[in-house]
Amino acid sequence: MNLPSLLFPVRVRSFHLPLMAAVVALWAAPVFGAREVPNFNLLDVAGHNHELQRAEGKAVVLFFTGTGCPIARKSIPKLKSLNRRFGNEGVSFWIINTYSEDTAHDIHRELNELGLHRATYLLDPKQGVALALGVERTAEVVVIGTQDWRVIYQGAIDDQLSEGAERPAPQARFLETALTEFLAGHPVTTARTVAHGCRLTFAETAGSEGVPSYATDVAPLLLKNCVGCHREGSIGPWAMDGHGRVKNNARMIEEVLLTRRMPPWDPDPNRGHFANGHGLSRGETQILQRWIAAGAPRGEGPDPLAASLPPLEDWALGQPGAVIRLPEVQQIPATGVLEYREIPVPSPFTNEVWIGAIDVKPGNRKIVHHVILYARWPGCPDDGSGKGVHLCGWAPGFRPMRFPEGVGKKLPAGAQLTMEMHYTTCGSAQTDQTELAFYLLPGPQPRLAETRQAAELDLDIPPGSDEARHSATYAFERAATLYRLMPHMHKRGKWMRFELLLPDGTRETLLHVPRYDFKWQLGYQLAEPRHVPAGSWLLVTGAFDNSPANPSNPDATKRVHFGLQSWDEMFIGFFDAADDPAPAKAAGASAGGQP
Repeated sequence: MNLPSLLFPVRVRSFHLPLMAAVVALWAAPVFGAREVPNFNLLDVAGHNHELQRAEGKAVVLFFTGTGCPIARKSIPKLKSLNRRFGNEGVSFWIINTYSEDTAHDIHRELNELGLHRATYLLDPKQGVALALGVERTAEVVVIGTQDWRVIYQGAIDDQLSEGAERPAPQARFLETALTEFLAGHPVTTARTVAHGCRLTFAETAGSEGVPSYATDVAPLLLKNCVGCHREGSIGPWAMDGHGRVKNNARMIEEVLLTRRMPPWDPDPNRGHFANGHGLSRGETQILQRWIAAGAPRGEGPDPLAASLPPLEDWALGQPGAVIRLPEVQQIPATGVLEYREIPVPSPFTNEVWIGAIDVKPGNRKIVHHVILYARWPGCPDDGSGKGVHLCGWAPGFRPMRFPEGVGKKLPAGAQLTMEMHYTTCGSAQTDQTELAFYLLPGPQPRLAETRQAAELDLDIPPGSDEARHSATYAFERAATLYRLMPHMHKRGKWMRFELLLPDGTRETLLHVPRYDFKWQLGYQLAEPRHVPAGSWLLVTGAFDNSPANPSNPDATKRVHFGLQSWDEMFIGFFDAADDPAPAKAAGASAGGQP
């Protein structure tokens, strides 16, 4: 089944609790068409991502629902009939489930009962789209024109159904009339009607008349979840250092929440569990949306964001056992395309060491695209590149991970270290001297961890294709344990999935990233390390979007193959794993098995 995305506010939103008098006054005015609807991303029941501003055709009809609502259920035949009539005229129909507590079982049962398997059925569990559009009841429709992304019509499908009552037939067909007028190029005569359906229940928020307090609700939420990156000297493009700066960016905060670009953590929540997950809850998201909808008021009380912050920590995992840095400052020109730099770095160790974690500190985040540390020693494994063992990697958004007790990476005595540096230019000359930190273990560990990969090197991505699928596999010859999964593609990457194929025929999804973002090369640490029996396979599948509709696409007319630069492509499923220790020999047994 295929599911698209949802819509956003076109006016100041009304909620189940009244807002301030000023906001109510705005609602009383005919504000439709006055505000562009924010873009958004929603997942369908199969985990496919749908983005509003990628919708094709002339208009998108959003129908809000929740399982079990009588008016919404009775409205489905009307919606199907309208889809048959207007679908061929460039109108898309998206059904949006905005009940936060509906289970997958509830939804699939209703899809079966109502015959919606071929419908675009989207999930809005945080209710962000409904809240942004001022939708308060199920069975409400919002029609958006794709030329300017503004609301054409919002309200009821017709006047037949209402709470506790039903006419034999509708006397006014609001949605049908609005679509007919719009497609004919005429003004929509009735752009707003009262919707009838089941009342939606949103998250409870504190504050006066439903407007959260900046000082006690909003600023502490931002300190907890956002300021770590959005502060001077960190990776965020602007600092959340006071109410004024946040208010300037409030509408942008709303957009990145609805499109799921922030916080930068976007695996399918129904597939896989991760120890390093970070994101906003339904209640936290709605606090921000309600505050922004009210105009981002300052209110009373001190400004927590204006207070001094503790200095940025040098290393996220604490004091390391050893630190290395690039031996010379790297000079980066203002413009141009730079080849990867393979820079030998002296090892800080003269003896064999075991490593529990490695962290990377880019010297200049403006230009450091990625860092990979390789090690070579006589007889070391190699993936065919000639670079040796992949010890660690870093790209924006990547966080260091400590291996569990008894697990570590081994660096033999005399190993030669090389830092692979990929720099991008930023319009002015820059310098860099990136550092790496090693967190050492007391000695040899029972399990030897390795960064492995399932990769497809023979990429062939046709020009214009928006779903060029590829796959790669890795065979587990020995029983092993998985700790972390790391998808890697370039600017045309669309989605990637990691599945485990077990010897008994079981197929298990470990990770699905439905909206891959090249700007955030994240690692997904399994909440519980997954033991994998010998004979299992890791299957990595995914797709590239080489169409003109992909705003990150360097050239939609080019047939794309595997390559190192970001306008080429890669398809690699990196993962951290450790084989089971070899079984100990029986006491007293000799090499020949004789006592």
